[in-house]
Amino acid sequence: MPASAASSPLTTADTVLTGARVRTLDPDRPWAGAVAIKDGRIAAVGDERDVRDWRGAATEVVDLAGATLTPGLVDGHSHPVWGVEMATGLDLSQVRDLDALRTSLARAARALGPGEWLTGWGLDHNVFGGRPVHRDLIEDALGGAPAFLRLYDGHSALASGRALAAAGIDGPRRFAQRASVVCDADGRPTGHLVEHAAMELLTPVVPRASAADRRARLLALLDEMAAGGLTGAHVMDLENDGVPELLSGIEADGGVLPLRLRLAPWCMPGVDKEGLDHLVELQRLGGRHWRVGGVKFFMDGTVEGGTAWLEHADCHGQGTDAFWPDPAAYTHAVHHLARAGVRTATHAIGDAAVRHVLDTVELLGDDRRRARHRHRIEHIETVPAEQLPRFARLGVAASMQPTHTAYTRADHTDAWSRRVGEERAGRAWRCRDLRDAGAVLVLGSDWPIAHHDPRQVLATARLRRPAGRPDVAPVTPGQALTGLMALEGCTSHAALAVGEEHQAGRIAPGYRADLTALAVDPVTAPADELGTAEVRLTMTGGHLTHRTVG
Repeated sequence: MPASAASSPLTTADTVLTGARVRTLDPDRPWAGAVAIKDGRIAAVGDERDVRDWRGAATEVVDLAGATLTPGLVDGHSHPVWGVEMATGLDLSQVRDLDALRTSLARAARALGPGEWLTGWGLDHNVFGGRPVHRDLIEDALGGAPAFLRLYDGHSALASGRALAAAGIDGPRRFAQRASVVCDADGRPTGHLVEHAAMELLTPVVPRASAADRRARLLALLDEMAAGGLTGAHVMDLENDGVPELLSGIEADGGVLPLRLRLAPWCMPGVDKEGLDHLVELQRLGGRHWRVGGVKFFMDGTVEGGTAWLEHADCHGQGTDAFWPDPAAYTHAVHHLARAGVRTATHAIGDAAVRHVLDTVELLGDDRRRARHRHRIEHIETVPAEQLPRFARLGVAASMQPTHTAYTRADHTDAWSRRVGEERAGRAWRCRDLRDAGAVLVLGSDWPIAHHDPRQVLATARLRRPAGRPDVAPVTPGQALTGLMALEGCTSHAALAVGEEHQAGRIAPGYRADLTALAVDPVTAPADELGTAEVRLTMTGGHLTHRTVG
């Protein structure tokens, strides 16, 4: 088959990738053997015999040594900038019980200097063994140090008594969103802070890294993500107004962001027209490898925190309230942004939250305000069957994180399952049902909630358990995706979900040169093998951001 090219005759390529099994995801040419790149775009796709015609004196030729080359892998839901702030201090993600938590905290506390804080992240609700999250369970291990520990879900934290006192928190608070300073029967704070507004009460007093340190950590993280095969991320936050300046500064200093970042600032309850118009204006911001693209909403919180919005109360009698105290105000805000052509992504975990988002999109009608896949729903941890066909019918993309199943257990003895109950736990993370119903399904990690490695995301989507852990029973195994479905979730469906299907998600002339080469075929290789497969090359916009081959 002759080479296809963006123009004819082909100008000399900047880079030629050869020695590959190229899985293009292009229906016009599903397979190839070599790819030429020019000015950050794919210039030609062809066979080994075409390589000689593409080369010039300055062309770099990279032999992929039999690797499988795919469109660049994209994390469909991640927090690399905000996550650098979240993932600070003691990594508690591997702590499995209360004794281990206390031991870890005591060891860290002994290493602190006078007046220093103990911070941590990634703490699993299951560590507490069904007990309420309470500072009394850890206070004596801290040696009097102020402590702020983020739970793994990113929506809650545990603060020590000294930390609460430093922030002036001595009782319950009222918020514009569904958030709470959890208090005991006597009105004393337990240290459990639920949702962002409550956690932000500690922001003025918890020590923060310098701007230079945050920049260095961000670049190190992005390099690590590129080494795992990622070429882009849908960033579900715009941590603060300084982020555009941070990213612009990196590029202005001659740096190249290893990942293409698409950021969606948050829209919170209480927003007025001026605030909505500001979100519209932010959509103009961007650089070489980053741009603001969309707005992130929250329709609920988390199951474990009792803030998921459910059609029926959870097993603790909670979960029947939306994150927006007035759900109609959410609908108004989405419609305002839709009229301005702004894409939206809404965090909706519970079945009532998912329904309300779908209802909101349906109310837009069939006019031009509702372009297909302009709106998407994040997480979708539990949803009844009757809601599934609405995704395809309304053009709403589903965004899911397969590695979140690591926080649940097949026997439903985990905190998430006990809270939602047997019936809802039995329909957890319905990835396959959504795909079979015709939905666009984009896959991601939600880093730092789960690890950003896309190989683990791809493998877990197929296994419904962690790769390399055959001893772990799969969670709702009927929801497993095929290898091709999983790859599409990190490539072509990720592009569809943000309206980039004409320039990303396949290997074809004119498309962006965002490419990933793995030692194994991610579609046909055993999923357990895929989870640790060598990443031979990662390329973003024609820049080699990671390579292990010549």
